[in-house]
Amino acid sequence: MQTVKVSSKHQIALPASVRRELGIRSGDELLVDVSAGHVVLVPKPRSPEEWVKRLAGLHKEVWDGIDPREYVRAEREAWDAGKRWRRR
Repeated sequence: MQTVKVSSKHQIALPASVRRELGIRSGDELLVDVSAGHVVLVPKPRSPEEWVKRLAGLHKEVWDGIDPREYVRAEREAWDAGKRWRRR
């Protein structure tokens, strides 16, 4: 793990090895989050396609054992049942 120093202006410099590994260039933006007492910096995706790549596979465990087609069918049936109920 590398360390950085916070300047008197509350700025940090990312080590070159980190910038290379993450493809961070001058002018890029970083997303900042605080999680469990830790600061997390993540490169902000530059395009919608990069957002999709970054989110792909996120929370896979939520869908374990669920057939997506069956899930969508059940949701559509529930939606249709709700529409019928509101028409009365």
